Parts: sequence; structure tokens; C-alpha cells
Amino acid sequence: MNSFPIKIVTPDGEVYSGEAVSLIVKTDEGDVQILAKHADYLATLGTGKAKITLPDGIERTASSQGGFLSVQGGEVTLVAVTFEFKEDIDLPRALLAKENAENALSSAKDEQSEKIAKAKLFRALCRIQVASEK
Repeated sequence: MNSFPIKIVTPDGEVYSGEAVSLIVKTDEGDVQILAKHADYLATLGTGKAKITLPDGIERTASSQGGFLSVQGGEVTLVAVTFEFKEDIDLPRALLAKENAENALSSAKDEQSEKIAKAKLFRALCRIQVASEK
């Protein structure tokens, strides 16, 4: 299969740079798959599971949150608020974050606090789902 260059970065630095044959990621409009020779494209990212298939057939899954995805001239750039490969997710920490977010949600005093708690809960749930996959 044909591959394409991809770079994934977060505010903490570069997460991945190399070749891929497929990228599936959640955008604000739904899941999108990028393959070699994809048309130029720009989208904002939602929170969800991402999957990268490498040229050797290895599939790597990750939890991704926020940012944008750009395809320009066959090169893919994913700039995310957070992007954690499955093997890098600290499951006990994610479970604690879920519990903290649920507590914050149940005690939210206003709409803004509720919105923040829901976002944190959704992120924790996504991390837990990715980390728990077989």
C-alpha cells in the first residue's frame, strides 16, 4: 500500500513523525480516514480514538483530544491538545480522572462548571476505552 508522511504534535512536543498508510481520527464532524494521495483537507479535531496503520501493517491506537488535522500536498499534520498512544496511557490515572470528573459534574454549581466537568469526563472515558482495548 502507498504511504504518506505524517507528523503528530501536541503542546508537549512531537509525538510521532514518519510514514503511515492510514489515519483514522475523530473530527468535529465525525470520523475521517486519511489515505495516501488524499485531497487537501483541514478539520478541527474532537475527542476520540485515533488509529494509525504503519507501512509494516502495525496498527497503533491513541486517545486524541482537540486541535486540527491538515492534509496539504500529500503531507499530514495532526496538531492535538492531547494525543496519547495506548501504551502511554496511565490507566489508574485515567480512572482517577474519571472519578474526579464525575464528582465535579455532580457538584457543578453553574453551566460553565458543568461543561468543563463533562469535557474532562469524556476525555477520561476515551483514555480508559483506548487503554483497555485488547
